[in-house]
Amino acid sequence: MVIYGVALLAACLVVGLYVGELLGQLLGVQANVGGVGIAMLLLVLIAGSQRSRALVTGHSGEGIKFWSAMYIPIVVAMAASQNVVAAVDGGMLALIVGVLAVLVSFLLVPLISRIGGAGAPLPPLEDSLQPVKERGRNGNL
Repeated sequence: MVIYGVALLAACLVVGLYVGELLGQLLGVQANVGGVGIAMLLLVLIAGSQRSRALVTGHSGEGIKFWSAMYIPIVVAMAASQNVVAAVDGGMLALIVGVLAVLVSFLLVPLISRIGGAGAPLPPLEDSLQPVKERGRNGNL
């Protein structure tokens, strides 16, 4: 049921925004500090925890997985658009720092990709792409 996914999403968002507001007040900033990110982390942690395993199985699990998958890209896009508007209003320094952060991130991709080392190669695709006429009646060889 998709409704359980929406309920979990809403609960994570409310808690995340509340914690973000508290962080903003503790830091002396008149803004929500990381509330959306906290909500995303809560959603991922709750959906993947052993304690909520019964909640994320069956039809309710499909709804939670759907909203977990949809929530992250939508909210990241919304937050990014707000950050761009704030950066443009903030002046040239905010734009330069934003561009530098993106460039440094791009430059770190090759370095981070070497951390895991070489793994076992994937099996060749030819085994799974045999013509249909060679398969048996049930799709088996």
